Order: sequence, then C-alpha cells, then structure tokens
Amino acid sequence: MSLSLHVCTTRRAGEAVVERLSPAGARRHAAVAAAGPPEPVRIIPMQWLSVCSQGCAVAPSALGRWSSVYGRLSEQDIPEILAGAEADANALDRIVPWRARPAIFRKRSVARLATLELA
Repeated sequence: MSLSLHVCTTRRAGEAVVERLSPAGARRHAAVAAAGPPEPVRIIPMQWLSVCSQGCAVAPSALGRWSSVYGRLSEQDIPEILAGAEADANALDRIVPWRARPAIFRKRSVARLATLELA
C-alpha cells in the first residue's frame, strides 16, 4: 500500500532567521527526499504541521490507517524515519506493533490521528 510521508518544511528548530538559509525543515525534507524513500513511500513537503514547539516533524499517513506526527527529528534520524515509514506502509493489519517501530517513532510521537475511511 502506498504511504505518504509528510515532512514539515517551515520549522527552523530554534534557529534564527538567516537570509538565504533554508529553514531546518526544508533542509530535512531535501535530505529525506535525497535519501531515496522505499518504493511504497511518497515524500510530500508540508508547509506547516502545527507542532513548531517539537522541532522538525514528519507525519506518515495512508487511507484506512492510523496516522501519527513525530517531532524532535534531525538529519541523523533519516534512516529510522524511512524505516518506520516503510514498516507502516507494509503493515498487513494497518498498524505497526509498538515494539517493531523504530525508537524515534516510539519515543518522539507528538500525536496519533484516527483512520480516515471513504464513505
């Protein structure tokens, strides 16, 4: 199943605004996209995930599955972000068991959103 990994592009992660320097979120999006996401995962830039106090954030989502928002992420977390998104995309029962999730998805969860079903 296809999964969208929304990556916030606006968060500056406590950085001062510096002319000609992209926000931390935009740099994170570029790094995630450049890492080459696994086949079922599409990287989608989002201007605002509304969790600015939690630093750089991502939100994997797919129709019929729980969605989550994860924050406090850095470029070192990209392999785990992509592994977590791939596990989510391939979960047969629509949810990855807690212990099977990467550590950053267990410890840096900001929100969990109910499934969206087509009527």
